[in-house]
Amino acid sequence: MSRYNDMFTALNAKNQGAFVPFVMLGDPDKATSLRIVQALIDGGADALELGFPYSDPIADGPTIQAASIRALNNKISPNDCLDIIATIRKDNPNIPIGLLLYSNLVLARGVPQFYEDAHTAGVDSILIADVPLREADRFVKQARASHIDQILIAPPNATEESLKAIGELSSGYTYLLGRAGVTGAETAAETPASELIDKLMQYEVAPPLLGFGISTPEQVQNAIKSGAAGAISGSATVNIIAQHLDDVDTMCTNLCEFVAAMKAATQK
Repeated sequence: MSRYNDMFTALNAKNQGAFVPFVMLGDPDKATSLRIVQALIDGGADALELGFPYSDPIADGPTIQAASIRALNNKISPNDCLDIIATIRKDNPNIPIGLLLYSNLVLARGVPQFYEDAHTAGVDSILIADVPLREADRFVKQARASHIDQILIAPPNATEESLKAIGELSSGYTYLLGRAGVTGAETAAETPASELIDKLMQYEVAPPLLGFGISTPEQVQNAIKSGAAGAISGSATVNIIAQHLDDVDTMCTNLCEFVAAMKAATQK
């Protein structure tokens, strides 16, 4: 049983969905990033989705791009990100930890080495935002060899062929896009997504988590009511960091409170 399987089993027993916050590792610096991630856990996050700073994040809107820039300005490297994960994993042995990043970061290290290093640090899943489904096979094979779940994206306009492939290849969870475009809390997810979720279920995909545009407890509730197994919130979380860069204590308090409110909305 993977940590994701354990999480979904426990949540189903409590009649809850999952709430998964996203933050950029190393934003704004390594020490603060550690405090931020722990604050998300303390607030009640069911799992984590973590980014590696990258200079050309084509799937991200301005909020997450700015987080990348802050981290890169502080010379945060992939090794620093893996160090943060290893520290978090040591203190939190059960929470699923997922990465959302770009292919150049994986290829620069070498695909096998990246996946092995991620597994050693305590990573449970990897989603590579700029790898289309048709090119996912090499990453899926390496993920399986490294005991990592390769997360696949189900877009709102997915074809039947794509849904079938996702069903065959997915594990951990399925990232269900609430809308087309780039990340951002400014544009709400186009929920309900029940029609796509119903189609996904026909192909026995890994549990779908709705992402992109999730910023309020009401949107989390809508995601759960639509049949999603939970919701992911990135830009809204990162916005809290950006608003309190000069006061880390307040930042962490607000992050904890935000996660607690979003988590409370997952009760079915």
